[in-house]
This record gives sequence, structure tokens and C-alpha cells, in this order.
Amino acid sequence: MLEPIKPMEPIIAKAIPHGEEWLAQIKWDGVRILTYYDGGNVRLFNRKKNERTAHYPELLDINRYCLADSIILDGEMIALGEDGKPSFHEVMRRDGLRNLEKVKFVKQTVSICYMIFDCLYLNGEWITQRPLEERNQLLIDYIKPNEHIQRVTSYENGEPLFSVMEKENMEGIVMKRKQSFYHIGEKQEWLKIKNYKDLIAVIGGFTLNQGIVNALLIGLYDDDGNLHYIGHAGTGKLTQSEWRELTQKLKAIEMAESPFHHRVEREKEAHWVKQKYTVKITYAEWSLGRALRQPSIQGLTETPPRECVFEQGMQR
Repeated sequence: MLEPIKPMEPIIAKAIPHGEEWLAQIKWDGVRILTYYDGGNVRLFNRKKNERTAHYPELLDINRYCLADSIILDGEMIALGEDGKPSFHEVMRRDGLRNLEKVKFVKQTVSICYMIFDCLYLNGEWITQRPLEERNQLLIDYIKPNEHIQRVTSYENGEPLFSVMEKENMEGIVMKRKQSFYHIGEKQEWLKIKNYKDLIAVIGGFTLNQGIVNALLIGLYDDDGNLHYIGHAGTGKLTQSEWRELTQKLKAIEMAESPFHHRVEREKEAHWVKQKYTVKITYAEWSLGRALRQPSIQGLTETPPRECVFEQGMQR
């Protein structure tokens, strides 16, 4: 059985690198998924090495899209929103399911596509020490696209691609060295250049309107483990039914005292909660007081609360 590994990650960059040694790819806004096929069974795991096999049954008949005897694939699972663009909120309707009996129903309304961009293992051999260009060619040779499977396209120049991302208001691009090997963790051979800013924050409290949560009070941890308030978010992608479901979750973990290190705005209206849930937030910029301007909720995440630190927030 092939054991799950931690995938390679790009580091954040502010400028697009130039030169023939680089290729550019769209940075798809979804959930990182690695597919492990040992010749018998297919298993799916996310970047945290949590299993997702039951969440995406569309990928389990691997012979429909893969010619290899055994393989490990790396890619991004996406779902499209009403605007036809990748939506983190939509894919989390699948990835966030805890009652797996619901998968067969939710898959009728949330169609997914696996955007494959790398191959780590092929026909019984690790190929992580082969150049990216060669691994990309192996994807072309062995992967057959269908309605749920696509190979990520590579481009020679990042600037025109990034201009399209800006125009379409999509997440950004990833620049990769053509000769790069596949390493565990963040490496400078892969760079991400983002069109908009986002972070993962801890839910520390909420406010209500007619008994339903209408805004989240969110925070990040400092190096000493103190939770600092960074703003309240009441707009974004959550539907009315998701707000009601979130209300039940948060009311179940209410507590009397504020978890934040300092006083926060809207404190008199606030209900405080234990630090259990995290949420992806997009925003315009940081204010001088370390608060977010125009925060917008994209969806709940599986990120552990203690990983929601200022260093992560300032880099993304």
C-alpha cells in the first residue's frame, strides 16, 4: 500500500520571474488532493494527509482516465460556482462533508473536476527526482482527460496568464522551474503570485440577527499563543442554509469569556466560542491596526486553529 506524503508547496512571491527556465500554470482555487493507486486500490488524501477517498467517487474508477499500472498523482480538486469559475465555497460543500452518506446526493449538485499537475510515482518507481518537464510529459502519456479529470496546461510566459487571472478575478498563477524535482514542503522552485489576498482565520465569536449568525468575529494567533481579533465578516459565499447550520455549530460551543487578547468591536453584541472552527477569508488589505479591510467569507476549512498565525496571514 502506498503511504500518503506531504506535497510540495509553492512559496509566495510578489513578482513574476522571467526566463526560459520557468513555466506558468493557473493556480486553481480548490482543495489539494493526491491520488494513490497501487495497482489494486485507489485512495485519495488531502495535503494534511486526511483521507478523502469516499468524498470523490468520480476518481475511483482509475482505468477510465489512467493507463499506468500504479501511480501517485498531485492536483487540485475544484468545483465551479454560478459564474463558471472555480469556487472554494462550492468544493468545500463536497470536501467538508462529515456524513459520507450525503456524498451521493451532494454530487448531483456539486460537480467536481480534478486538475492534475504532477506525477510522483509511476509503474512501481518514484519519479520525484526527474525534472518537472519530464513528469509533465508522463502526464500527457498516461492521463486521459474526461468530464472529471483534466491535465493542467503549462504556459511559457507568466505575465499574460496573470493578466487573464486579474481580468477574470481568479486566484493567481504558479511559476515552476522546468528542471525542478519534486520535494516535500515549500520550495523556491515553485512560486505563487496571487491576484487577491486570503488567509485562514479562527472563529472566536459571532453576532446574531433574529437568532441566526450574521457575522463572524475572527482572529489569528501571535507567537505567544494569544488570539488577536482581526475583524468581523458577514458577507461572502455562505448560503442561508449554511448560516443556519453554522449557527447550530457555534451555539454548541459557546463560552462566557472572550478568547481574544484585547477588546474587540461589537463586543456588547458578541457571543464567544471555543476555538474549534476555521474559515477562509479574502480581503482587500490590512489596516494599520492589524485588522482586515473588506473581509469576505469563502467557506469553513479543516485547518487546525493553532496553525492560524500572523505569519501565515501576512504571507498569503
